[in-house]
Amino acid sequence: MAGLAPEGSQFDGKQYDNKMQELLTEEFFTSYDEVCESFDNMGLQENLLRGIYAYGFEKPSAIQQRGIVPFCKGLDVIQQAQSGTGKTATFCSGILQQLDYGLVECQALVLAPTRELAQQIEKVMRALGDYLGVKVHACVGGTSVREDQRILASGVHVVVGTPGRVFDMLRRQSLRPDNIKMFVLDEADEMLSRGFKDQIYDIFQLLPSKIQVGVFSATMPPEALEITRKFMNKPVRILVKRDELTLEGIKQFYVNVEKEDWKLDTLCDLYETLAITQSVIFVNTRRKVDWLTDKMRSRDHTVSATHGDMDQNTRDIIMREFRSGSSRVLITTDLLARGIDVQQVSLVINYDLPTQPENYLHRIGRSGRFGRKGVAINFVTRDDERMLFDIQKFYNVTVEELPANVADLL
Repeated sequence: MAGLAPEGSQFDGKQYDNKMQELLTEEFFTSYDEVCESFDNMGLQENLLRGIYAYGFEKPSAIQQRGIVPFCKGLDVIQQAQSGTGKTATFCSGILQQLDYGLVECQALVLAPTRELAQQIEKVMRALGDYLGVKVHACVGGTSVREDQRILASGVHVVVGTPGRVFDMLRRQSLRPDNIKMFVLDEADEMLSRGFKDQIYDIFQLLPSKIQVGVFSATMPPEALEITRKFMNKPVRILVKRDELTLEGIKQFYVNVEKEDWKLDTLCDLYETLAITQSVIFVNTRRKVDWLTDKMRSRDHTVSATHGDMDQNTRDIIMREFRSGSSRVLITTDLLARGIDVQQVSLVINYDLPTQPENYLHRIGRSGRFGRKGVAINFVTRDDERMLFDIQKFYNVTVEELPANVADLL
């Protein structure tokens, strides 16, 4: 299956990289190549270092080795690296290093595309800033506006949020922009594909003109480059190349299921293996999440499920159960792929292949994070062969057929 190149295959990783290079090497950017191989050499405050080590980081990842220092120096940065490589800790450290803790006013604003991701960033920021006494608040939709206003009025150093709620807070003047000196867009590609562009522009208009901007993204579509041109000042670009990053440490397999109807039995056959560890199963639609959850439960398999139609409260409870390990198998859609940062996930199943090659990385980059090993299993019907080919070409990887001893791999 991997050997056949379909005619006019849509994605060519090489062409994509070359085009990116052309766009990015115009006058606008300077590259930043300095590498710091340990957190101790980055000139960070003692109490920030304590937080970093207490969080369990030992050695900085590739993006952290290159990305923390320029951010701490106050430079505008564009950092391109896949999910799961430690981008969040990179900008959290950069922000925490530069805050004035004597001033309990919002000094940094971080925007993320989903509530889950915003809450995840808030957790990391709080943990890393534990010894600094940082006050962080997540402003996201689906929560009480009054409560947001109360917390903001009592004073915070950092606001992390989704564009809609943050803009709302700025418009109501509950979030005062006067002291904001750092602005970060996380998963910028995803924000733009979700139609947040106008809101991001609106938020920008309300921020002080002298502001440090950081853009973090796994891919750099033209709209993201346009944002960087409009709002950034002599940015430095840190690119952790896709080749260096590709999903290393994650073994990838496919199961030839032939027909859609045969996927369910295949999944049930694998269930015992799934429950050994924590696993996430991706499907392409919310309706299918519900359908698959019902089918699995009717066969007495314990599974949790989450998708964007559920209210925030329900999603939070389910994610808490999954994080704590009391539920071991989670069925979800791409919407939540980037908000799942569960240390123990070592198996990802693509029940449906993603519709875009980029999303493949966001899904399986979740397993085996920070150098732990992981396994990804892709269910492939006859109609999916083309997509699997595109994914392999895009990431320059080979996906092999699943061996019988899958449990030994975990």
